[in-house]
Amino acid sequence: MSDSSPLPPVRLHPEAELARAALSTPLLSRAARLARWAGPGTRVDAGGVLVEEQLPAAVELLGLTGDDAAAYAAEAWRVAVDAGLVEIVDEEAGTVRAGEELKLLTGGSPRDVLTVWLAALEAVVADAAVPDLDDLVDALDEGGEVDFSSLDWDPQAEAEFLDGVLGNLYLLTVSEDGPGDGTVPLPALAASMIVPDGMGEPTNDVLEQVSDAMMRLDDQFRVLEPVGLVDYRPVDEALMADTDEEPAATVDDTDVARYGMVRLTPLGVYGLRARLLEAGFEAPAVGDLAGKGADALLDGTARFGQSAARAETEQWLARREPLAAARELLAAARGADAGAPLRRLRCQQALSLVGAEAEPALREVLDDPELGGLARVWLSERGAAGVPAPYEDMVFWLTVDTLAAQLAAEGNSEELQALVEGLAAQHSGFFAAAWRVEHPATAEVLDAMGRLHPDKKVAKQARKAAFKARSQQGG
Repeated sequence: MSDSSPLPPVRLHPEAELARAALSTPLLSRAARLARWAGPGTRVDAGGVLVEEQLPAAVELLGLTGDDAAAYAAEAWRVAVDAGLVEIVDEEAGTVRAGEELKLLTGGSPRDVLTVWLAALEAVVADAAVPDLDDLVDALDEGGEVDFSSLDWDPQAEAEFLDGVLGNLYLLTVSEDGPGDGTVPLPALAASMIVPDGMGEPTNDVLEQVSDAMMRLDDQFRVLEPVGLVDYRPVDEALMADTDEEPAATVDDTDVARYGMVRLTPLGVYGLRARLLEAGFEAPAVGDLAGKGADALLDGTARFGQSAARAETEQWLARREPLAAARELLAAARGADAGAPLRRLRCQQALSLVGAEAEPALREVLDDPELGGLARVWLSERGAAGVPAPYEDMVFWLTVDTLAAQLAAEGNSEELQALVEGLAAQHSGFFAAAWRVEHPATAEVLDAMGRLHPDKKVAKQARKAAFKARSQQGG
């Protein structure tokens, strides 16, 4: 995943709701309870780990049972230390006290709570990238250093792999127009990291790598679920059973859910977006532009899907008086640069959400060569009186501008092809006049029409018109 292009906009849940979710996650709530329990009699070793003698008390405090109870308590303590809920008072004596961050969980703002949770998340993600502790102990050399070569484990590569997986999960979860169910099969997620782009049928070697990656991810998502990042259905243990053993019951090998299913929680979406922003990615969220100018709104939503653009625009309009908002939008829509047609399209879509109070602003631009066409459309759609008919040059200019905007927004889409076919069918002399339109994108639009129209004769007319337009523009 490259950080050179923006990710789709995400719709975040309110911070108060996310903070409540963070406080109720098993891992952070356990860490907070241990932090409140920590006192003068609590002891840790040189690494800040709770000494073994005190683990039973921690387990009892947390109400944990089972073979993994001590491990869960130790994990919660590590998170408490890493998130600042517990502070080391004296490293040599191994004494601790409650940290300043603990106060934020009860007396801080929702954003304060989320800041603490993000610190806990970083600690857990780091833990998830570490192999089994028993393997680490076996790999210790005489000097107490880990022999990574004997583990066949590269810490940096493993951390980068997990970061890549989480980035892909974010991409697969966050669509252009808002998340759907968002559940991703573990094999698909593993394959997104292993199978090369453009590969048809994966080779046996690639399939084996995908299977190995699934098993790694199964372990890692089990670690990540208690911090609230994901909802996870683990790989069915029957799939990992010894093939010589008789299965306990008949199983359906075609049930993809048996191979693991993972879904980002709303809190997880918030957390991964924060991590992506920290890593330098452009990861917009709906509402980011609400406090900015119309120029930022139109340029920013140019990359959004229609639903996300509408949601962003509604938030922007909610902060402004309709007439002033319309004037600001129209002023920002002007321009002859490459992005101007799409800005005008977003402006037109934004103005469709404004009521009749904006009418004076639209009448003010009726004679504007760039805005007069869309102003007439807006006024006519609302049944306004005294709307002048557009002159022919304006009609052609608006047509080219609209096609240029659609081309920028969607590329060579089926919708654009249908628009091109309909336009050519309705206006037999379109190409004879269109090449004369004084619009910066005229040649580009005619070229696109030549590519998209299925009728070879019509496509040839479009290409000839594009050549004339380019010659007229001195290109």
